[in-house]
Amino acid sequence: MGACEQELIETTLPPPDQTNLDAPCTGAGTAGSASFTKFVAVGSSYVAGFQAGALFDEGQNNSLAAILNKQFECVGAPATFKQPTINTALGFNIFVTPNPTGTGVVLGRMLLQGASPRPTPQVSTVAAIPNPSVNPGFLYTASTKAELNNFGIQAIVLGQALIPETGSWAAGAGGDPRFNPFYGRLAYPGGTTTVIGDAAAAGGSFFLFWLGMDDFLLHAAFGGDATKAPLTTAPAFQAQYGAAIGALLGSNANLKGVVANFPSIFVTPHFTSVVWNPVPLDATTAAGLTASLANNYNAFLNGMVGAGAISPDEAAKRKLTYAAGQNAVLINDETLTDLSPYMAGPYAGLLPYARARQTKNTDIFPLSAGSVIGTTIGGDPTKVNGVSVPLGDQYCLIPTEIQAIEAGRVAFNATVKQVADANSTRLAFADVDKAFTDFITAKAYVIDGVAITPNINPPTGIYSEDGIHPNSRGYAFISRVIIESINGKYGASIPLTNLSGYKATGLPIP
Repeated sequence: MGACEQELIETTLPPPDQTNLDAPCTGAGTAGSASFTKFVAVGSSYVAGFQAGALFDEGQNNSLAAILNKQFECVGAPATFKQPTINTALGFNIFVTPNPTGTGVVLGRMLLQGASPRPTPQVSTVAAIPNPSVNPGFLYTASTKAELNNFGIQAIVLGQALIPETGSWAAGAGGDPRFNPFYGRLAYPGGTTTVIGDAAAAGGSFFLFWLGMDDFLLHAAFGGDATKAPLTTAPAFQAQYGAAIGALLGSNANLKGVVANFPSIFVTPHFTSVVWNPVPLDATTAAGLTASLANNYNAFLNGMVGAGAISPDEAAKRKLTYAAGQNAVLINDETLTDLSPYMAGPYAGLLPYARARQTKNTDIFPLSAGSVIGTTIGGDPTKVNGVSVPLGDQYCLIPTEIQAIEAGRVAFNATVKQVADANSTRLAFADVDKAFTDFITAKAYVIDGVAITPNINPPTGIYSEDGIHPNSRGYAFISRVIIESINGKYGASIPLTNLSGYKATGLPIP
């Protein structure tokens, strides 16, 4: 469909920043009023080192937490930083369903691939499957949880960090949606501890807490489909966030840390790569769709206006138009009037379109929609997803969903700031939201002699191939924001991470 191509940004870059090009610990670094004798990180995918749709060795080795600890070594942190190693080169892709595929192929991380480069899952191995019955090596046995430094768990919401069901394989076997195998792997069969409890028991002297992004990100990634990933309410988030921070600070009167807020996700490549009108039609196909679908549906809508079932404005929003060139995507919009009660007898064939309309430029597609739009159902050329058949709810965000997600994010950020202010002697506040807003506005930075841009494009993009999680260089960029907040709060002089030491997204492969 040509829907996943990145916009090329042309801009005049600022002069290179020549600072911090030496080894990280060159010169005197001080810890200020903080102690880094054991650094503990708590978070979700961004803290775990998740990249390109999967958790894999290289990404984990360059996790945000690991990058921060490397800089903390300059002010007394031990060089040993224990993460629950995944031991797989390509990992397990959580954006692909089903995985393994119907033919048993295990899909892992994405790479840019093809003549028109697209994020393409690579064939992984059984060793990546998050199921100990077929992959015993998935369970983590290298050390006890108390020895770990990184408690970043991919695809986890804040509330899951406070309940034992998250790590209970018995709960998972019973279909409990709260179960997460990437936490369960730390203590099989699990079910007695929590992520926050484990992090508090790890005996850290300093912590990063960046948990809560998935409370709105997962909902958005699934197109606002609450049956797949609900949006956490602001009151629930506030209570859970306070409980989590309270448990960590209460575990050690001398413990200090840093918390971070959440940037907007709708400016990331994951939500900007698939345009609202990606369907190319020739004149013949457009005319056929007009005759077989649009004329019938539009006439039915006129009848519904006459019957008083819908207003003329709603009918206008719903009417279908097909023309040669780029066309909008056919979707179901749950905010529209359900016309199924009127679709009996001669109109029964219109039942799939009871809440149908075509997309506008106010709708947003997650990246996953790019691989579904234009595909046929059961090989039937007359049943094409997004063209003649409405696209599933999980593949499109409508304005009301977008507004709800952004409102949630803003409320969550307010909670993070309130908690940081209420514990001002023990918590630094990293304004990651502002850092990314400024980055998007600037369109490009040059730091440590390295040009970076807020997209996937090699060699400058800071996002990995899934378009929402940073690559190693992107995580290094975030680490600088966090370190600056720590230095400012505790009077420390931790060197900022040198971006030139971390890889960006690789060039496309054939």
